[in-house]
Formats: sequence, C-alpha cells, structure tokens
Amino acid sequence: MTRALLTRAGLLLAGTVTTILATAAPALAHGADAPNGTDYRAEVTAVTPARPELRVRLVEAGARLELTNTGSEPVEVIGYSGEAYLRVGPDGVFENTRSPATYLNRTIAGDTVLPAEVDPAAAPQWRRVDGGTTARWHDQRALWRESGPPAQVRAAPDREHRVRDWVVPLRAADGPMEIRGTLDWVPPPDAYTWWVAVTLGALAVGAAGLLPAASAPGRRALAGLGGLLVAGGLAAVVLTVGRVLDAGAEGVGGVLAGLLTGPVWGLLTGLGAVAAGGWALTRRAGVDFVVALAGACLALFAGVTNAAAFTRAVPPVPWPATAARVLVVLVVVAGAGALAAAALRLHATGRTPAPTGGSGPSTPLSSADYSPTGVRLNG
Repeated sequence: MTRALLTRAGLLLAGTVTTILATAAPALAHGADAPNGTDYRAEVTAVTPARPELRVRLVEAGARLELTNTGSEPVEVIGYSGEAYLRVGPDGVFENTRSPATYLNRTIAGDTVLPAEVDPAAAPQWRRVDGGTTARWHDQRALWRESGPPAQVRAAPDREHRVRDWVVPLRAADGPMEIRGTLDWVPPPDAYTWWVAVTLGALAVGAAGLLPAASAPGRRALAGLGGLLVAGGLAAVVLTVGRVLDAGAEGVGGVLAGLLTGPVWGLLTGLGAVAAGGWALTRRAGVDFVVALAGACLALFAGVTNAAAFTRAVPPVPWPATAARVLVVLVVVAGAGALAAAALRLHATGRTPAPTGGSGPSTPLSSADYSPTGVRLNG
C-alpha cells in the first residue's frame, strides 16, 4: 500500500513539473510583433494642438501607435526623413509607397528591405490600405529597438528610468501638429516567486488525485477539480478578452471580432475548461479523462500565451500587471493541477483488480475435492 502511494505521488510530481515546464518554455519564444509583454512602458502624453476629432493612443503593450481621425479633413503622419508617411481621414487610410517608414514600420525590428521605389524626397504616391478612419503602426520613435538596455538601466536595473521623451510630427490642413509621449524602463517582476506559487499550487491540487476515486472524499475532490477548472477557464477567457482590448478593440462588436480573428485558441480553451469543469461538478463516472484533457489544454494553450507576464513588467492587458499575473497563476494551477489529479485517478482505476466470484463461471470439481463420505474438502 505504501509503495503504491509513493508511486502515485511520484507520478503527481513528475506530471506536474513536466506540464509546468512545457508551459514555461514556449512562453520565452513569442514573436516580436505579437508581444506577450515588455519592460518598456510607452505613453502618449499630449496631442498639440489638441483637437476633439483626433484621438491617439498606444496599443499592444505599447508596440503600436493608433491614430483615429473623425474630422472632415485628413491628417498626415510624418516619417523619419520628414516625408509624408500616412494619411488618415474621412476617405480612409493611405500609405505613401515612397516613404521608408511605410516598410520599416511593418515590424518592431524595422528590418524590412526597402524596395527600389523608396524616395523620401519624391512626391507622395498614396495607396489606400483601409476604408476606416483609424491607422495603427509600429513607430521607432516610441520604441526601444536596441538589443540591450540603456546605460542608466544597466547601472541601476532595479529602478524605473525615463529612457526618453518622444515626438511624432503630424501635418493637418491648417498647419503642423505633434504627438508627444514618454518611454520608461520598468523593472521586471521576480519570476521565481510566481513560478514557485504556480508549482506549489499545482502540486496541492494534483494531490487530490491520491484520494480513492470511489470514496466520498474522492467524489468531493472531483467536484472540487470541476470548480477549479471552471475558475481557471473563466480566468483564461478574461485574459483573452484583455489581450483583445489591449490590441485596440472597442465595443461588444469589436471585442467579438477580435476574439474570432485573434487569440481564438485561448478563448476555446477557456470555454472548454468551463464545460469540462461543469461536467465534473455532476460527479459523473468516466469524467476523469475529460478533466485531464481540459487541464492539459488549459495549461498549455492558455498558459503559453500568457506566462510571459511573470517575466515582463508590462503585460498586454488593460489593467494592472499584478492582476494579470494572478490570473495566469490561476490558469496554470487549474490546468496543471487538474491534469495531474485526473491522471492519478485514471492510473489508480487502471490498477484496480476486477471483482471475482458471483455470477462468473465456476471451475469444475474433480473427485479429489471430496472425501469418501461425499463431504467437500476445498472451497
């Protein structure tokens, strides 16, 4: 009995750690143009002169500038060589194909090869790229593009630092305008603390799988796993909606469109975990495999896309960074813990011997099984 319990505890530890490592590793390899977080906080401080029909903000954790012009006259964004780069107005969004910024701003790295037609000194050649009144672009003036941090950050990495004040020039029909902003370094969080919380939480949840599934405590543990999966699934949905909002979506229609065209796997994973948790709350037989599958998907698909919040100061959500990290902890603990607990329950069920006797066929008895007086000697 003790050996079997130790074996199951070892499976719990191995499965939990494996799931957490699988969740953590891919989070460090996110694409630069779909940032999972950053240590540089960019902010728009003013648009001068201010106009009610012109709105500017930063989206995607500060990776892109967004300009909306609802006025009757277009506004031009000026590129890096003083040339017209974008034109935003009532007739749509246009880009100047002769502006270097048109190509350099397609990625954060700014490493797009410039075509031969680029000439910032030439007259603009406009190409319509969108029928709306909003433009979004990477702007190198509002980003830190060097591979290493600034000198003041290297000298004191545990403090916030103003990296620079930045300006993006605009041009309207009645004269020049400016978007002004700031770029600050923000010290990243202590990732070790958050991963310790995740590991301990997942182990505690996974330990529920050590309870015999057929016992009353085992049935209550299954209901508890169901409730935790529901909570983790809802947290995954909230994080997914937060990423869509941070990407610039507005209104119910905008959020729904962003969910369907953006991080759809995070949404589906969260909803699947809610459904699986609801099923587990009914304590139906055979639900352990569903719980294990939902837990694995929750930890991998929702955890991978959000675990960078443990290592980045500015996660891509429109609320405080600590709240985002707490939600990520809940997602990974619920997913990895439910997977470990359900796997242990399935392992124990597979090792339980089938009942014998009763209605099964009997073995024929020979004459050696009886005494000379007809009294049965065996059985």
